[in-house]
Amino acid sequence: MMKYDFDHSISRKNTDCAKWDGALSLFGSPEVIPMWVADMDIPIAKPITDAIKKRADHKIYGYSLPRPASVVDAVIYRMQKRCGWKVNPEWIVFTPGIVPALYAAVKAYTHPGDEVILQDPVYHPFWNVIKNNGCHVVNNKLVLQNGRYGMDLEGLDACFAIRHGRPPIPHRIRLMLLCSPHNPVGRVWTKEELIRTGEIVIRHNAIIVSDEVHGELLFPDITHTPFAALSEEFEQNSITCISPSKTFNLAGLEASVVIIPNAGLRKQFQEARKGILPGVNVFGFVAMEAAYRYGDEWLGQFLVYLHKNYEFLFDYFEKKIPKIKVIQPEGTYLIWLDCRELGFDPVYLRDFMAKEAKVGLDEGYLFGQGGEGFMRMNIACPRFVLSEALRRIENAVKNL
Repeated sequence: MMKYDFDHSISRKNTDCAKWDGALSLFGSPEVIPMWVADMDIPIAKPITDAIKKRADHKIYGYSLPRPASVVDAVIYRMQKRCGWKVNPEWIVFTPGIVPALYAAVKAYTHPGDEVILQDPVYHPFWNVIKNNGCHVVNNKLVLQNGRYGMDLEGLDACFAIRHGRPPIPHRIRLMLLCSPHNPVGRVWTKEELIRTGEIVIRHNAIIVSDEVHGELLFPDITHTPFAALSEEFEQNSITCISPSKTFNLAGLEASVVIIPNAGLRKQFQEARKGILPGVNVFGFVAMEAAYRYGDEWLGQFLVYLHKNYEFLFDYFEKKIPKIKVIQPEGTYLIWLDCRELGFDPVYLRDFMAKEAKVGLDEGYLFGQGGEGFMRMNIACPRFVLSEALRRIENAVKNL
């Protein structure tokens, strides 16, 4: 067994790193600790780097097949092993990232003027995916009760109701973008929640596009269920987006998978992507296959380290910064911080963290109105970095 050292720090400065080298333009100071964008300051698994080096040694980097058979097999293996979901080879489509795939999906399944359901607060690129395709957002806001978010399923059903007017105007909801596990609030939806969601949406002749990129980043005793794996009806009325990018820290290699069991939906997606969505580069394929086949030893150790990071953070806020409440996550490495007790307006809260605390977080209002007064923090980093960031926030709050 190989023992990974996640406390070991690797400098990412001056490597054209969006997270670190972009901190000056985003936050106004090179002294800011960036904990915003969702990638890790953690070295990746050795089998992945070994596979990339081996492929690099070939010294020719020409066009690759759009669907390498060994990578298709690795995806099938992974979904069966981790989720118990039997995926057929023809269902698999490769894309250079999930956000571009979402653009193609909305383009494929809607027309300008149609409507798409979101659950605010939600991963902020979702909003632009809808609006830039000429569609409108129907907001089914999540409900925060006793420090835990849940779905408003009665509200979801009501989203499809006839709008009042003369004459009454039917909604034009064609699909729902589901974030599962949810970014930024950290919920991992239960089977019961997913089943009720699917029943409502499909009953109203809409489909679900499920972003499950965080599906393997789970806290102890939490299980993620792919939406489509729940029934054949759900399979045929959904598409599922997955990637090793978050789980194995491979975002820069831009390799993702879209699983589309319905042949008609798959054809529409492939037509919509033509000319705008290229294939995956050769190193992305190599990394994906290595991660899915040989990454579990690293992943198991990282999840233990991540949970200890969370426990350290939760204890720190509770004892030393009680005005900021931590929304307990069930998955992802992104922590949703309730800062409303500080009494700041959303813009000042952003500036306070960046300029006073010198910690760069994602401002909650980016994720929708339900995020105002919140901040998102990425804790996939060595613990000493997390500790220093928390110390800075503590001192800034004390100095108010």
